Amino acid sequence: MVITCLDLEGVLVPEIWIAFADAVGIPELRRTTRDEPDYDKLMKFRLAILKEHGLGLKEIQETIKKIDPLPGAKEFMDELRKTCQTIILSDTFEQFAAPLMEKLGMPTIFCNTLEVAENGEITGYKMRCEKSKLTTVKALQSIGYETIASGDSFNDLGMIQASKAGFLFRSTEQIIKDYPQYPAFTEYKDLLNAIKEAIKK
Repeated sequence: MVITCLDLEGVLVPEIWIAFADAVGIPELRRTTRDEPDYDKLMKFRLAILKEHGLGLKEIQETIKKIDPLPGAKEFMDELRKTCQTIILSDTFEQFAAPLMEKLGMPTIFCNTLEVAENGEITGYKMRCEKSKLTTVKALQSIGYETIASGDSFNDLGMIQASKAGFLFRSTEQIIKDYPQYPAFTEYKDLLNAIKEAIKK
């Protein structure tokens, strides 16, 4: 019994914060978990910039409406879900993810939630649990599942390391260099084949 756990942004859809940064012309918001391993530090940085510029949830959601899955992502998900159970584990937020899940065929996603004031200001966020991706993988293993994991960023390494098989997908040169033990792919067909092979083992 195998469950594949996938990251969302950078793997199946474009990075939401990068798209928003470009839409509003604030390059500082292009920082992601590829650049900053400390997620709490990254989110506090983002929220401070949003407050400074008077931007809130509505503006981010307007950008998200225009985001489509990466080319080939939905077809990859459809094929993968025929092969094994698949869960998206993401550090994004329910308020961001919903329209993207519709475009991906409504796969299961475990993510976090934002704290939003009545005026739409994002005042904080609630993580589902500490080290959510790693914690979730370990929880799945504790109820009898083997896990396979794939992602592109620092915050994916825990679930990749803890799984029966782990793969980097469209990751950074630095992460690929630092973690040569994990096969790195850039094409969905190659990742799909690697997951299928790992399931057989």
